[in-house]
Amino acid sequence: MTACRICGGDLVEFYDFGRQPLSDAFHKPGQFQDEFFFRLAVGLCTDCTMVQLMEEVPRDKMFHEDYPYYSSGSAVMRKHFELTARRFIETELTGPAPFAVEIGSNDGIMLKTIADAGIKHLGVEPSGGVAELSRSKGVRVLNEFFQESTAVEIAATDGQADVIFSANTICHIPYLDSIFKGVDALLKPNGVFVFEDPYLGEIVRRTSFDQIYDEHYYFFTARSVQSMARRYGFELVDVERLPVHGGETRYTIARQGARQPSPAVAEMIAEENARGLATLPTLEGFGENVTKIKDDLVALLTKLKAEGKTVAAYGATAKSATVANLCGLSADLVSYVCDTTPQKQNRVSPGTHIPVRPAEAFHEDTPDYALLFAWNHAEEIMAKEKQFRDGGGKWILYVPEVHVV
Repeated sequence: MTACRICGGDLVEFYDFGRQPLSDAFHKPGQFQDEFFFRLAVGLCTDCTMVQLMEEVPRDKMFHEDYPYYSSGSAVMRKHFELTARRFIETELTGPAPFAVEIGSNDGIMLKTIADAGIKHLGVEPSGGVAELSRSKGVRVLNEFFQESTAVEIAATDGQADVIFSANTICHIPYLDSIFKGVDALLKPNGVFVFEDPYLGEIVRRTSFDQIYDEHYYFFTARSVQSMARRYGFELVDVERLPVHGGETRYTIARQGARQPSPAVAEMIAEENARGLATLPTLEGFGENVTKIKDDLVALLTKLKAEGKTVAAYGATAKSATVANLCGLSADLVSYVCDTTPQKQNRVSPGTHIPVRPAEAFHEDTPDYALLFAWNHAEEIMAKEKQFRDGGGKWILYVPEVHVV
């Protein structure tokens, strides 16, 4: 039995994805002899209901100088973060000398709008490459991991913040005790800590199991976040569903008693309880659905190969590592993965070592079928690649089930 990282309660494993690599470790061909692997398994805390990984991958192995994910790569996400920034400008950053801090600011996609408005800001980003790109956009960045000591230093230098924001980052961080102590040191008395991450309710509903990989340590619900916030002296005061990344929730945290909780909090928790979301029977049923998708996808790809059809994958996403390695995919079934990220091109996919080629390959060496790893951007991608569909090409998706469109 493993102890919960939040409350110390019993953590009960409900699904094992097996031996998995670092999801964003794209090696050069023939240079993966020392590739890092770990056991990817997920469990439920029977006390605070937090769902989390059973094993922790060292943070410096995942987030480093050459970290290859750029938030600005999607037009949908660029718009999403621009609207997020404008909302903060209109609501929380209206007082004298407002100050906004972002944990895991990536390439500055959100903070740039705040910087352009002339508002004091700071991004805290441990990955050197994306941090440097932020600076080139005029965004102020501290190239470090956010933790209690970092927050204390920022507060001493810049004062306390009106808003501490984080997107697709808090779920990455096992040591949330240090994060909340840092927020306590850095946040103004009436400030807000706002973070958005993949929502367990959507992961279970859609069986979007590829949201589970090394970087995602926690899988939040309103109930588990409420419990976590109270444990650290804070309160969950609002929740908001978001359509991005296959279904996320934005959580707004304030100091206890500082703000009146929105009715949306109680409504979401009631819905989660009615679904039995954070219960072993529900999560074990999710695991059974994962196994069915795995079996169906392998069967389809094997059948297409037997028929002489060609299959390539679209989007060398972090989450595709879970799918490819769980299913044991190889270049024998999926000839290549195309991706627009230069840092991933002319390398091989983590664990399965499928060649990653530039996006142009999709038109120069057009497959009969395209396995859409970046399914959360399906609408945007399919509109962009209309020529593929018009030419008889077909898309393979596996969320919420294996199907061809």
